[in-house]
Amino acid sequence: MIQLKTKEQLEKMRHAGKIAGSALALAGEKIAVGTSTAEIDSAVREFIEKHGAKPSFLGYGGFPASCCISINDEVIHGIPSSSRIISDGDVVKVDVGAYFGGYHGDCANTFIAGNPTDAGLRIQQAVRDSFYAGIAQFFEGLRLGDIGSAIEKATTAQGFSVVRQYIGHGIGKKLHEAPEVPNFGTAGRGARLTVGMTLAIEPMITAGSSDVKVLADDWTVVTVDGSLSAHYEHTVALTENGVEILTKI
Repeated sequence: MIQLKTKEQLEKMRHAGKIAGSALALAGEKIAVGTSTAEIDSAVREFIEKHGAKPSFLGYGGFPASCCISINDEVIHGIPSSSRIISDGDVVKVDVGAYFGGYHGDCANTFIAGNPTDAGLRIQQAVRDSFYAGIAQFFEGLRLGDIGSAIEKATTAQGFSVVRQYIGHGIGKKLHEAPEVPNFGTAGRGARLTVGMTLAIEPMITAGSSDVKVLADDWTVVTVDGSLSAHYEHTVALTENGVEILTKI
């Protein structure tokens, strides 16, 4: 069942979202050639806890870190490690969640370390474009399929593929709530969009095939063909005044 949020609940989600968004921005500042992904994870955890919140991902389903850091062909759920050192031109995806006041905020971004390649810049811009194409369809009276359809069309128009095995989700008291939010679909189909809905909309795209697989660590998702990937996410709410991005700072 989709949990519609009251104005009071949305206010609590704004606080969680601000912490998550600020932690993600900090992670972006920490990304540099020669830095380990564990160093970034440590900074994110310290920031979240300093602000009275808890990292949403730490221990979630057994995940061993406070944020997911995925590089190049790694799409999502990369585990930070002191042995994973960022190199020049790496396309680095960071996914952060914060739990505060009984509610979660969830967001992700794609960064590029050092000197970016043309391919890195293209996919970084494309995934952002896809996200904003999706939330442009997030208003009362439309349906979930309108969001997914818009994301897919924006992605393929730039020559990229949408990952279909992993999708966005509702969010609130739980990190993952109903409804499921695919990054593909048919316009005019699916649940009707209603004021009070809070979603984590998160396009995951690849430069090649959309096929992905999970590595032996049981977490890290990579492209089967080794192509670059990108990820972009915000927690968004549908209010009486339209879409509000709760994790944007």
